[in-house]
Amino acid sequence: MGKVTSLDVAAKAGVSRSAVSRVFTPGASVSQSTRDKVRQAAADLGYRPNVLARSLNTGRSRIIGLVVAYLENQFYPEAIERLSKSLQAEGYHVLVFMASNDHAATQSVIDELLDYQVDAIIAASVGLSNDLTQRCEGLGIPIILFNRHQYDDRMTSVTSDNVAGGRKLAAFLVAAGHQRIAHIAGWEGASTQIDREAGFRTGLEQAGVTLYARGLGNFDFETAKAAARDMFNGPEHPDAVFVANDHMAFAVMDVLRFELGLRVPDDVSVVGYDDVTLSCWPSYDLTTVRQPANRMVAETTRALMARLAGQDEAPQRIVLDGPLMIRGSARLPKDTSS
Repeated sequence: MGKVTSLDVAAKAGVSRSAVSRVFTPGASVSQSTRDKVRQAAADLGYRPNVLARSLNTGRSRIIGLVVAYLENQFYPEAIERLSKSLQAEGYHVLVFMASNDHAATQSVIDELLDYQVDAIIAASVGLSNDLTQRCEGLGIPIILFNRHQYDDRMTSVTSDNVAGGRKLAAFLVAAGHQRIAHIAGWEGASTQIDREAGFRTGLEQAGVTLYARGLGNFDFETAKAAARDMFNGPEHPDAVFVANDHMAFAVMDVLRFELGLRVPDDVSVVGYDDVTLSCWPSYDLTTVRQPANRMVAETTRALMARLAGQDEAPQRIVLDGPLMIRGSARLPKDTSS
């Protein structure tokens, strides 16, 4: 047999070719009886619509390009799964590309995405250059920043309230009576790192506490382990540490417990940021700030659909508060009973 076409399906179902097209077009109006007849005929004939050919006709690929840098960080696989499901419910699919944290590499990845005729781009954990933003804007391709922001009023960004989260962690550690409070930072070019540390330092300063020590983990597991060895390999070490995300906090806890023989939280309190699934596992039981991933995904999808629908919605910075999740990796404040 030759290739089955929509004409073959229309003939078998006893409907017009346009009716077949509407059945396989997300959001198109078609009666349930027609939909059932066409679907059954397509199944009998083994027909599948040519999505790429349709995109040439409509000018819309219904593909969203997602650029991400940190899949080893457990927050992103979970968030990408939620994003994919949310966009699929709107009739779109996600094409994932990996990038590193430099503009040249990101530009190369965006060039590849544009070759796929994507309808929009979501940049997660990466920043975009001014030239790249102008290019996408000129092509009519909206960009949404997810879990990042940058000072560019042409792009909508969706993040948790990283500054407030940092302040919450500082207040929690101070209330627990810690005096030697340290910080292991992520990649210093990331807005998440900048905002979390800014909030944390502000919280300490408001309580009259000076940051005792600072290390650099670059959002990398092995680098965070090395930072922990340097910071805690001595008799006078911090008695508490805020690690800029959970992924690095797990590395720090492993070094403290299994290499240096320190007890968590008896000798050192450890707190993180993200609240990934592993955080509540008994092996870590990590006190952390939860990123409201479901709300972040919902806001990203809403903003993107509005832009794709041509609604005159001005780009905005969407900031969502997340709760402090108190678990067993940190000493409790004296007035906290649970």
